[in-house]
Parts: sequence; C-alpha cells; structure tokens
Amino acid sequence: MKKYISFLVFLSCLGLTTNLLLAQQTRLTGTVTDPENQQPLVGVSVAVKGKVIGTVTDAKGHFELATATPATLVISMVGYERQEVVVKENQPLAIALKSDVAELNQVIVSASRVEESSLRTPVTIEKMEARAIQQAPAATAFEALNSLKGVDMVTSGLTLRQINTRGFNNIGNSRFLQLTDGVDNQSAGLGFAAGSFFGVSDLDVESIELIPGAASALYGPTAFNGLLMTKTKSPFDFQGLTVQQKVGINHVNDPNGGGAKPFSETAIRYAKAFNNRLAFKLNASYIKGTDWYATDYSDIDPNTPVENRGNNNPGKNGLNIYGDEVASTLPGIGRVSRTGYLEKDVTTYDVYSLKANAALHYRISDKIEAIYQINVNQGTANYTSSSRNMLRDFRFTQQRLELKGANFFIRAYSVAENSQNAYNTRSLGQFINRTWVKDLSGNVVPIGKADATWFERYGAAYNGKVNGITSQNHTAARAFADEGRILPGTPAFDAAKDKYSHLYGLEGAGVLSLCKMYHVEGLYDFTPHFEWVSIQAGGNLRYYDMNTNGTLFDDKTNKVRVKEYGAFVQASKTLFEDKLKLTVSGRYDKNQSFAGNFTPRASAVFSPNTNHNFRVSYQTGFRNPTVVDQYIKLNVGPLILLGGAPSNSAGLNAYENSFTAASVGAFGAAFGQETAAGTPFAQAVAKHKDKLVKSAVPYIRPEQMQAFEIGYKGVINNRLLFDVSYYHGKYTNFLINQVVIRPNSAAVLAADGSINPAAAQEILSTTTRQTFQLYTNAADKVSTDGASGGVTVLLDKGYRLAANATWAQFNILDANPNNVPAFNTPKWKTNVTFSNARLTEKVGFSVSWHWQDAFLWYGTFTENRPGPVPAYNLIDAQVSYKLTKLKTMLKLGASNLGNNYVVQAFGSPAVGGLYYVSLTFDTH
Repeated sequence: MKKYISFLVFLSCLGLTTNLLLAQQTRLTGTVTDPENQQPLVGVSVAVKGKVIGTVTDAKGHFELATATPATLVISMVGYERQEVVVKENQPLAIALKSDVAELNQVIVSASRVEESSLRTPVTIEKMEARAIQQAPAATAFEALNSLKGVDMVTSGLTLRQINTRGFNNIGNSRFLQLTDGVDNQSAGLGFAAGSFFGVSDLDVESIELIPGAASALYGPTAFNGLLMTKTKSPFDFQGLTVQQKVGINHVNDPNGGGAKPFSETAIRYAKAFNNRLAFKLNASYIKGTDWYATDYSDIDPNTPVENRGNNNPGKNGLNIYGDEVASTLPGIGRVSRTGYLEKDVTTYDVYSLKANAALHYRISDKIEAIYQINVNQGTANYTSSSRNMLRDFRFTQQRLELKGANFFIRAYSVAENSQNAYNTRSLGQFINRTWVKDLSGNVVPIGKADATWFERYGAAYNGKVNGITSQNHTAARAFADEGRILPGTPAFDAAKDKYSHLYGLEGAGVLSLCKMYHVEGLYDFTPHFEWVSIQAGGNLRYYDMNTNGTLFDDKTNKVRVKEYGAFVQASKTLFEDKLKLTVSGRYDKNQSFAGNFTPRASAVFSPNTNHNFRVSYQTGFRNPTVVDQYIKLNVGPLILLGGAPSNSAGLNAYENSFTAASVGAFGAAFGQETAAGTPFAQAVAKHKDKLVKSAVPYIRPEQMQAFEIGYKGVINNRLLFDVSYYHGKYTNFLINQVVIRPNSAAVLAADGSINPAAAQEILSTTTRQTFQLYTNAADKVSTDGASGGVTVLLDKGYRLAANATWAQFNILDANPNNVPAFNTPKWKTNVTFSNARLTEKVGFSVSWHWQDAFLWYGTFTENRPGPVPAYNLIDAQVSYKLTKLKTMLKLGASNLGNNYVVQAFGSPAVGGLYYVSLTFDTH
C-alpha cells in the first residue's frame, strides 16, 4: 500500500511540474441565461474539464475564472441541460442553458466511481441535487430521501433517522454504507450508522447519490445493502453567506398528551475564495426540540401465552417499560415480573443536534487540490437497538486530509466517538429497581440481593404470610413487594437515575466508548493513458483503535485493535459505435480476523440510442462483522457476550468445550423428573447424559450475497423518464447469536467420544458452569426478489410529476427462521410527488404522498420476536416564496401534514406531524 501511495504522489508531482511549465493562464468571463425568459441564472456550475478549478454564476448570471487556453468549460445546473463549451481565446461568453433535460439525465459518480450519465449507469441509482433538496417537501435533506424508490426509512427519534434498501433492515444498520465527502459515517466502536444524527448542515449539501443493493465490489465491506454518498459544496464554487432559521412545532394533538412542543433549527454557512487558489468554508447548524414518545406498553412476555398477556398478567413485560424484564416463576404462584418504569421516566425527550464543519481548500495547480476538513458533531437522541439507549451528549468527530486531481485522489481520515454520558434505559430501570427493596423486617437490602428479596416479599404476601395483606391477590402482593419504591419525579429517583446512568459495566447503565477509526485510501483513473479501454484502480487501509475501559471489550490491559485493507480494479469498454458498454470490476479485502474475500461485479448496458438504455448486472457483496461482533467480551450477569474472533475467546473454551443450550434444558428437565421419582443422583445423570449435545459453533466470518439485476432507463421526448428494475439476491453466512453452556473444569466429551458424566454433573449447577452468547454465522441460505419502477413527467409551465413503487419478497427456503436476520421490509411501498418550483416568478410548491404496506418487525429490542408495523400513508408539503430584494426564501412546510401518528419499527416511537416555517438568506 505504501508503494501504491508513493506512486500516486509521484504522478501528482509530475502533473504539477508539467502544468507549471506549460500552462498559460487566461481570465475567462461570461454570462449564463435561461433562453425562455432571458433571465440570468444564479448558481450555475462552471468547471474546466479535466481540471479541479471552477466557479458558479453570481446574482447577475456572471462568472469569471482563470485557466489555461484552449479549455473546455462544463456548464451545468439542476433542471437544465449540461453543456460543454470549447474556449480558444479570451472573449466574453454568452451561454443559454436549455431547461428540463438535465433533470432527466444527470451526471453520476458513485455507480462506477467515475463521472457517467445517469441513463447509462450499470446499476440502478438515485440522485438529489441541492436545488431538488431545497424544493423537497421535507424538513431536512435526509428526510427528503424518503421519496426515492426503494428506500426504507426508520425513525428512532426526532434527531435520528436511518435508511436502508433491499431488506434485512435494522435500526443501527451496519449493512448500509453512508459516506460524506468519502468519509464513513459509521460509529467506530458502537457500530451504528449515524443516519441523520450526524453529518453536515443541509446548507452545505451539493448532492446525494443512492445505490440500492450491494456495492461491495467498489466500496468494500459495509456496502452490503447499498450506499449513500453525500457531496458537500466546494468553497470555490459556492461562495458567500447563507443563513437559515427554521421554527415549528410537533406533538400536535399527541394522543400521549403534553401539548404541542416547539422545534427550531439555526444554520449558517460562509465560504470565501482568494485568487482561485485558496478557499475556506465554515458551517454550523443547531437543531433543538422534543423527541417523539415511545409509549407502546404492550405485554410481550415470551413465557406467557398470548391469550393471557395484558395488564392483568402478573408476569407482564411491557414493551417500553424497563425493569419488568426481571421475572421469576414462584412455586404455587406462577410467573411474576418486577414492577418497571415507563420510558418517559428514565430517558430524556429534550434532544438536540449540533453540527459544525470547517474546511480549507488549496489548489496547488489547476489539476491538483489539497483539502483539510474537520467535522464536529454532538447531540442527544433516543436510539433503539437491543435496548432503548439514551445517546446523551454523544460526540462524533471526523477529520479529512485529501489530495485530488481530475483523475485521482489520495484521502486520509479519522473518525472518533466520545460516549461518556450515554446510557441504556432498560438497564437503568433495572438498577433503580434494586436500590429500594426491603426485606420482610423492613430493612433495605444490598443491591445484589434486591431482586430475590422482592420476589420473596411477593410470595409471602400472596401466600397469606403477611398480616393485613389479602392472600391469593396479585395486586395486593405487588403493592406489598413495592413498598418503598422510588417514584419518578422525586429527588431520590433523580439521584438514582443520575448515579447509575454514569456508572459502567456491571455497576451501572452507562455506555462508555472513546473508540477511533483511521482510514487511508486512494484511486487513480488510468483512462487518459489508454485509448481503447477505461480503467480505474484503488485501495484502502483501515485501523480500529477501541477504548471502552473494559465496559464493552476486554481492553483495560489488552488493547483491541483491528486492521483491514482492500483494493479494487475496474475496466470498461464500449463497443458497436458506443451502443454497448461492458464493465467488470473486482475487489479483494482482508481483515486480520478472516480469510481474504474477493467480490466481483460485471455489467452490460445496451443503448440503441442515447435515450434508451437496457442494463444487466451481476453483483456480489460481503459484510465484515463489526468490531463489536468480533471482540465484545461483556459479562451481563446471567451470561457473557463473547465476540466471534478466535483470539477473543482464547482460554475460555466456549467455542471448543460447551453444550447447546437446548440440550442442557432437555437434560435438566429429564434429570429433575428422574430424581423426583427417587433415582439416585449419579444414576440419573448416567441415564440422561446423552441428551446433552456438544455445540459446534464456528468462529465468525463475513456475510455473503450474490445478486442479479436487469433494468431499463429511458427518456421520451425529453419530457418523460422511465426507470424500472428487477433483482434476485442470494444470501448466506448471516451473523447470528447462539447460546452455549460450558462446564467449568470437565471436558465435554470422554476419551471414547461419549458425553463425559463429570461434565454433565457440572452443568446441573449454576456455580460450576458458565453461559455464553456467542457471535457466529448460520449456514442457512435464503433469497430475495424485488422490483421497482419510477416515472418522472415534466409537464408544461414547470409542473413536475414523479411516482415510484417498490415490491420486495423474502424467500426463506429451507432455512431455520432463528438463523436469519429479519427482513423488516414492507412488501409494497409507493411515493408520488407533484411540484412546480416556478409556479410564478416568486412562488413554488411541492407535495409528496407516501404509502407502505403492513408487515411484521423483528428486532433485538424484542429478542427477535415479531411485532406489527401497521400500514400507513402520509403527506408532506411545502410552499415557498422568494423575497428577491432581500435574497431570502420563505418556506412554509409540513412533514406528515395529516398528523397521522405512525410507527416505523416495533418498539420505536409514534411519529406525528412536524410543522415549520423557514427563512433562508443566501448571497450566492
């Protein structure tokens, strides 16, 4: 890799030397107008082809830049046809852009990592540019993605949304890659994708590209389900001051009460360029509001028959109630759970998101640009994983250093997370519950005896052993057991909440992570050196440095550090007078914990003419287990969570010398019945020991998938765009967890291969055995099928109609449902958008309708037991008005205009309408 980077640096220096010797600088000027009304166009991009320099037009449609001549200028703007103008001498230019066509044929980068027409991409792809984002009926740029076909969006909270494509969805979603200026937005230690929580201010977004489906052949392990690539605005091209103030309300007529709550967002961007060589930009945005409430208290206790669940169930386990997961089966009484606390009592619904960004750009020459950028993000959000987590004051810092040219880049970046105030709300409820329990003499017991003592009090009261308490009465027994319970809102409760949310590991509910990730990558486009073929190649190195002080990993003394690298090459060739484009690519990745992995991709695009394009592709994807999947070593009391990297379990004998949990259960039940009938201990063990089964859990390895896709994309009369596709995917090696039980000293098998009686005896006692939850893979194979179709119609007078629909189907084949991650995708979903950005000279509008089918959600929050996500439909809308003299845009908008409270994942909050007004001042 060092030799590779050195080669790229050498090429960069060579290009710089050549440029300095040969270039003759000329200052070019011109004006860009709309031919329909002869009005100047503001914000048109004017770039020099083959170089890194460019600019944008000002309020009068004027531009100027210095470059060597002859040169080719690339003129582009959303909603207008892209033009290339050859300039041979210094003469003022008058350029008229044809409207509308560019919206149907955009320039795409992410599909092949080089610029190409969106009509001829080898895979299906979506793109939104700054103007489309600004006009979208959405409160944020991330929310606007909900209108794209194939997108599944899940709202964990007001400041945290997450997207996915093509199924196997979860809220953290580490199977979907999100890049901002090439920087990975995934948490280094906790492993969740940042989604809308962190990133850049909407004011700095130039474009967003979305690839649904595997993109591992070009982007590596995380792009298993797809890729979201956000590009920010260059301070050379977008200069000046932009300020936005947004105010609004949510929780209108919330069925959970509390009344409407205020929402606000303040954002500012300033960029300045000096002599077309040096430029900088500053961005900041601050969102503040009241989070959506998670108030589904449905009884989901797995040990109670469905017909017996509900508020009268003494063993109730409420979905968004924490502490009642602790339960016991009491002799002669049945299953009883502790009294829990509602989520609103143990979390914080006052949330915020702060995003700050600064970047310095220096053009070493017309062909080479150097960039340093830092992003600092901090916020509070409620996040759903295996528990609901309060990400309180969670900080996320990214730094990027990049050297790029017209046909190469070298990029190095770091990602650091700081989680010291975050906590697990479920664990917090349990810890608070253990602080106030009294024994039968009225004395508060130590925290380690609290649960057992509470059940003892309950049993005594129910069985009539407590004076003054009605026997055989669950309500009375619970009231007696809860005597002295700390009530929410009291000083004692607040003190306990503060204490245990800042203690970590077995001592509290705090979530500590100071983990970092470092990444270096490069790409070179060799196409200019070959006339007959287009070739690109690139590679990367990645290094994880974990720091949880022993609360998540065994990293107090044994540092957890993970290295991986990858490289790819891609070649494409056009044939038959540019009507057929063939592309093949392959990528090799190696993580220190796994064997190397090769992911190929091949595609063909047939274009009988420029407006009609048929594509077929074969794609592969893989996903490395996260660092948590590999190296977690967390004692949670009843069991130890153990990551699947071989070195992580060294000396524990968990993978090598253990029994399956199911066989231990069968053996224990049979042994209990035998001894109850009077059989001596040793004989009962010998008689039933063969019911035990030695586990055969493999060490963890990457997930794998293959997909075939066909599609068509075409434009008719420059007014109508069709994009349809069908795919079939095959998946294997899905990451799962398996519970095993290990005898503490004896070997599982005797010398002759039979079950060792000594091991069977140890398994019978919790003091001579250890339970592990192991991270591993399932051998099961499953498949998926899906199709999507979209149509965009450009109507007269600026009206635009866009509609899309997506169908997805999961085929479990012969797989064990317990060995496959949840598909978590509705079978059908649709979007329809009607808009006109130029209804009048000053007024524009946009309305979107979203609908999706009902489906069952399986998540770790409910231990992968299903919960309903009802079908829903909602409308987003906005109206804008230009205050031309003030250089300001007024926007009145609503997300979920009808205020339908919808749930997008079982256990997540119900999300209602958000109504807002924004003012955006822009000097561009």
